[in-house]
Amino acid sequence: MAFPREIRAVVFDMDGLLVDTETGFRDVFFAVAAERGHEVPMPVFQQLIGVPNASALAALKAHFGPDFDAQGMFDACWLRFHDSLDVSTILKAGVAELLDHLDEMRIPRAIATSSPREAVTRYLGPRGMEERFDAIVTKGDYPRPKPNPDPFLTAAARLGIDPTDCLALEDSHNGVRAAHAAGMMTVMVPDLLDPTEEMHEKCLHVAETLHHVLDLMRLGVTGRPAEIG
Repeated sequence: MAFPREIRAVVFDMDGLLVDTETGFRDVFFAVAAERGHEVPMPVFQQLIGVPNASALAALKAHFGPDFDAQGMFDACWLRFHDSLDVSTILKAGVAELLDHLDEMRIPRAIATSSPREAVTRYLGPRGMEERFDAIVTKGDYPRPKPNPDPFLTAAARLGIDPTDCLALEDSHNGVRAAHAAGMMTVMVPDLLDPTEEMHEKCLHVAETLHHVLDLMRLGVTGRPAEIG
């Protein structure tokens, strides 16, 4: 069985799922750190993925010490990242095809991201993808960030769909935790973080790509190809 219930809506994370921003930021982060004379172990960097800004700053201070200018480090990284970003190339493979399928099936969809609204417009606006979502939930739209369920619950409320009838697509551990806590059918599409045993327990599927997600959706809830039209 592909999914236990009919999918009545889909809620997407953005960074690392819809757009390939996390690998670019990773490369910039290590370059800026090296220029400043800092060596950041990969496990420390992985603690910065999919967490609120305050948690990321705390992780860096825990590693380098309480006097480390974590905010200055992040500011320099984001400035260089945005200066070098080519928004025409960051859309992840399979996004357009998956949205086309949702159009055909008349399934509403939303974004639930920890990024600010201007980031959604910057990354998705130039290719006309921003307007293809029925609701966009960003930083500041909910009281508690991921791994709390608030971003996903807010997205479901804006779509007018019960969370248990929503499919959530996530790439980060905290995102999976948030979607699972919201009661959504959850699929992880890993980007920089590998799926752990906890992720497998909280997800219905771990998909290699969004193309794989599309294949799963076409199976419907019975394991047989779903009718389209």
